[in-house]
Amino acid sequence: MKRLSPITLALAGALALAGGAARALTATELLGHYAQQAGAPAAAARGQALFTTVHGRDWSCASCHGATPTQTGKHASTGKPIGALAPAFNAERFTDAAKVEKWFRRNCNDVLGRECAAAEKADVLAWLMTLKP
Repeated sequence: MKRLSPITLALAGALALAGGAARALTATELLGHYAQQAGAPAAAARGQALFTTVHGRDWSCASCHGATPTQTGKHASTGKPIGALAPAFNAERFTDAAKVEKWFRRNCNDVLGRECAAAEKADVLAWLMTLKP
């Protein structure tokens, strides 16, 4: 059986406390959970740097999502289209904790060669939330 990450468990607990029924998260709520888990406030500038810098796997997040992820991106290997990542440009982004964790896990492994820390997730999300139409 696969072990759930602490943030997934915390988000599930928060959703359960919110009335027992599953409900969509907001990017702001998710950012709060990551910052709380990190024990420090998020920094959008660090998030932008993490997102745009090429890391150990010779990719950056921007390799697929674009340097400013407000439009459709394209997977660097497969060419598959990827919807805008910034929440203000794609209302479905960061509303499902399980999907968020799945994609952070996959993408951080592809780019960094490891899972992202809660602080890194908070920083990237904080930066993405600064991008407005």
